[in-house]
Amino acid sequence: MKAILKNWGIGGWSRRLIAAAAIFSILHTSLAAQEAEAIDYLPQGAADILWLVVAGLLVFFMQAGFAMVEAGLTRAKNASNIMMKNLMDFSLGALVYWAIGYTLMYGESGNGFFGWDSSLLLMNSATLGTDNATSAGWFFQVVFAATAATIVSGAMAERTKFIAYCFYSLIISALLYPISGHWIWGGDGWLASMGMRDFAGSTVVHSVGAWAALAGAILIGPRKGKFTKDGQVRAIPGHNMPLAALGVFILWFGWYGFNPGSTLAAVDGIAHVAVTTTLGAAAGAVAAMITTWIMFKKPDLSMSLNGTLAGLVAITAPCASVSTGSAVIIGLVAGILVVLSCYALEHFLKIDDPVGAISVHGVCGAWGTLSIGLFGSQAIDVLYWDETSCIKDGLFMGGGFSQLATQAIGVVSVFAFTFVTAFILFFILKKTIGLRVSEEEEDKGLDICEHGVESYPNFGIEADRT
Repeated sequence: MKAILKNWGIGGWSRRLIAAAAIFSILHTSLAAQEAEAIDYLPQGAADILWLVVAGLLVFFMQAGFAMVEAGLTRAKNASNIMMKNLMDFSLGALVYWAIGYTLMYGESGNGFFGWDSSLLLMNSATLGTDNATSAGWFFQVVFAATAATIVSGAMAERTKFIAYCFYSLIISALLYPISGHWIWGGDGWLASMGMRDFAGSTVVHSVGAWAALAGAILIGPRKGKFTKDGQVRAIPGHNMPLAALGVFILWFGWYGFNPGSTLAAVDGIAHVAVTTTLGAAAGAVAAMITTWIMFKKPDLSMSLNGTLAGLVAITAPCASVSTGSAVIIGLVAGILVVLSCYALEHFLKIDDPVGAISVHGVCGAWGTLSIGLFGSQAIDVLYWDETSCIKDGLFMGGGFSQLATQAIGVVSVFAFTFVTAFILFFILKKTIGLRVSEEEEDKGLDICEHGVESYPNFGIEADRT
């Protein structure tokens, strides 16, 4: 190359630049050909599985977000306890969902109330080794189960015995989430047969966790000093608002696996779901900020963060079936609802929920599920797995009075099942191993009393033990 250019009378830096450009062009052409060849050999089924696994990884990262939000909105003396609970939500939950939860949710029992399939019990190793579709489906669902479980942690924070919480976490991943999920997502579930729609889990995931949290918060009672003798509400500020804000941003990021991933396939509708998810979250944050500004004369950070989550929870059910304008309306309503709901729970019902989990995930989850009947208008491609192959189909999630009535039946039914079952579970725990730590342990903090550690040693945590 250099000799040819020299013969042409081109020398010095010009010759070097021309030679480098020629080499780059050859390499670029070669790499493009290899990339095209790779794409040719990547079947759609493999792309679908890859997308499902990547989306599952994003949802798994939400566990870190939940842990940070809960720790930031509570006191420093309980931060390690909160991290332990969030770690065990996933770790214990993954084991029991592998053992029994997945078959209760997706087994083809035919009874409409719970699934059963012996080939899915303990997620048979032969099935996992040969059926990548089943493996991807299990992985995507187990991170959803962990999300439902961890919602309760925030509502019962700072006064719950760790051993009692572990028992609860096992039950929600083994029974409560899978059975509710089978009703709506299990194919032959009785609510699915009625036509109920919950695309990514406003009810199946978020409301299930929230209604269990409501039962636990009622039975365990408020934190010491939360309410005065005359019933006035006493603020107990969180110790680290930047940590809580970081947690919300992580959750927002992870939600792009939660909602778009629920297409269960690499299809065109992913982009629309990502857009409606973004708009719902943004509208929720703005609405909560404005609402607190009007009510309390200051734009409140903690409630604005919860407004973001409220918008995300609300748009989770209808994200695939509403227009972008409807997504904004759904988020705006959620942002207002979460502020009013948190206020009502504290001031009128005297329920102590340190992070607002019941309002964010329960009230706004119900609103999002109902909103399909009000705003549902379009179809999206989704993926259905059968025993041998993957099948793409169009799922229409339209609105109307009939659909609204069906959605309401689903919301009420899941509330009744989850709340009653969780209330019985927490009542049994309270009467046996105990549900709440002693007043002395609550004063000292659960980090020291339950785990023997301090999250922030030598940083003046003694002042927080009041």
